[in-house]
Amino acid sequence: MPSLVVTLIGPDKPGLVGAVSDVVRRHEGNWLESRMSHLAGQFAGIVLVEVTESNSASLIAALEGLSNQGLKVVAELDSETAGSESSGKLWHLNVVGNDRPGIVREVTQVLASHDVNVEELITECGEAPVSGGTIFRATAKVRIPEGMNVELLQDELERIATDLMIDLTSDGE
Repeated sequence: MPSLVVTLIGPDKPGLVGAVSDVVRRHEGNWLESRMSHLAGQFAGIVLVEVTESNSASLIAALEGLSNQGLKVVAELDSETAGSESSGKLWHLNVVGNDRPGIVREVTQVLASHDVNVEELITECGEAPVSGGTIFRATAKVRIPEGMNVELLQDELERIATDLMIDLTSDGE
């Protein structure tokens, strides 16, 4: 069965998730996964929906119709079979340090140079408990190619800056 990846963004207000889920239900879609957040007054989300081919076009049109509620919607249909995972092992990456411009760019450049795929990334900034400065935190799920020297990757990540703590741990899969 095809899957539909839907991205949503618009001014945050109560009822947006309910409106999206109602549209999915009315078109016999199955809500599989989602990530949603409130960022700077905006609602931002991504949803994976399984839907029959016969209902996919009408579901996409109905989701795009949510623009009357202020949502910008992009829906991409993927007929690939679910579960076609990349090869390699899943690892967890944690990064903590004093906030400064360019941390995400520097980390992702090292990962990309080793063909490491970022499958999930969550970042945030918060106040440091003692110094009052801003602390950057990132957690990621990354897929490391088979046969890769993980110690070499860890060393390169740690060389980015002396003020970052970087922890790379196996998912154990």
